[in-house]
Amino acid sequence: MSSVTDAAPGYRARRTLPLRVEAVRQLRRRRTLVMAVVLTALPFVLVAAFAIGGAPEGQDDRITLMTTATASGANLAATALFVSAAFLLVLPVALFCGDTVASEAGWSSLRYLLAAPVPRARLLASKLTIGLVFSAAAMVLLPLVALVVGTVAYGWGPLRIPTGGELATEDSLARLGLAVAYLFTSQLVTAALAFWLSTITDAPLGAVGGAVGLTIVGSVLDAVTALGSWREFLPAHWQFAWVDALQPHLEWGGMVKGAAVSVAYALVLLALAFRGFGRKDVVS
Repeated sequence: MSSVTDAAPGYRARRTLPLRVEAVRQLRRRRTLVMAVVLTALPFVLVAAFAIGGAPEGQDDRITLMTTATASGANLAATALFVSAAFLLVLPVALFCGDTVASEAGWSSLRYLLAAPVPRARLLASKLTIGLVFSAAAMVLLPLVALVVGTVAYGWGPLRIPTGGELATEDSLARLGLAVAYLFTSQLVTAALAFWLSTITDAPLGAVGGAVGLTIVGSVLDAVTALGSWREFLPAHWQFAWVDALQPHLEWGGMVKGAAVSVAYALVLLALAFRGFGRKDVVS
């Protein structure tokens, strides 16, 4: 039997399924537009809620990110991250990484991609790369829109810190960027889980829902204080470690531990995805 190279002179595996082609395909998907609209709308919803209900107040006169939301555009951006980190930002990551392979199988187009022929490892790498790029874009979009909307509504100014004091405007932007970078890193485990599930099922909703569901289970387990120090092995335990980036003196401890846990789980899950898909009998 002749090889692919013999049958098709000029064939180069690395030229199959270019990233730009995959990016355009995903960008044109309706769910991409819907997710962008949802993330863009959240800052407007927050501003409208504060306009209707008045300035936010904390319990027992405690100052939190929520109570400082109307202090400046930077504060609204931080508040938007705070209210969305546990669930809303999980959705685009699970969607973009969990829907990508399973949707091809559901459309019965996966086998035709492999018959192109696109090497399996390259197909997964292309889809994973674009999924992560879109996930990162979603995480940047939310605070960016919140910063613009908040600046228009509350003015351009320093970031007021709940523990007291303020961060200069330049410093606050850098800290917010660090917070977003950590949030993306902490969600790598969700991305890898969704991607792995996407390679073993033909149902996109199963992959996306499974990743979101297991992420929620992790949050529930983290609330079980009886687990003690075992909770530190749960990615959910570190989901709000990014708040340390907004302290007067930058604290790295929690973010380093959280990133290490997330990356470790992600590497294992991605290895399972590539290994399993490489041996899978693709019939759809």
